[in-house]
Amino acid sequence: MQVLNRWLIIAILLVAPALVMAEPVAPDVLVKTTATDVLDIIKKDKDIQSGNMTKITALAEEKILPHFDFDAMSKSVLGKNWREASKEQQAQFVTEFRTLLVRTYASALSKYRNQTIDYKPFRAQPGDVRVTVKTQILQSGGPALPIDYVLKLTGDAWKVVDISIEGVSLVTNYRGQFSNELKQTDMSGLIQRIADKNKSNAAVEVKKS
Repeated sequence: MQVLNRWLIIAILLVAPALVMAEPVAPDVLVKTTATDVLDIIKKDKDIQSGNMTKITALAEEKILPHFDFDAMSKSVLGKNWREASKEQQAQFVTEFRTLLVRTYASALSKYRNQTIDYKPFRAQPGDVRVTVKTQILQSGGPALPIDYVLKLTGDAWKVVDISIEGVSLVTNYRGQFSNELKQTDMSGLIQRIADKNKSNAAVEVKKS
């Protein structure tokens, strides 16, 4: 399966309206209820179904990103390189990395074709602050695709800090990619490469809208 299609479920599962409650929404409940919300939006919006990237990107920006802890993900992705970066470089990296994922999810949303989500039994102990929500995608004519979401209790809300697709961690994957690039350039160079990719993706988005 193409990487873009694998990102589809990430976009679907992590879209949710902001909820203001005394207690944080349980991570498994968050995943299940928000999946229903985003699927309803997609099914009812003909512009999204037709591939309007401006509208799809707005949907991803508004609904998906609030559920990620990008500071934590950036630290994990960069490892020791995060500690060696300046405060300004850290902030720039978080911004560009966030933008990169927004557009990745937007592209995934545009590929939705009525896949079915299967939720595995959720297991966690009282007091856990880091949990995994296991799901799989059931596809006609193809094998089930396992997707695991690692969430961490941050303040009063659960935030995604990693995603595993068929056993491959998002954080580990990007850590390897960026580590290799940092062997060829410095932190400023890596940030510029990501920024250039984001600009290229934005240009493609404008053409499709």
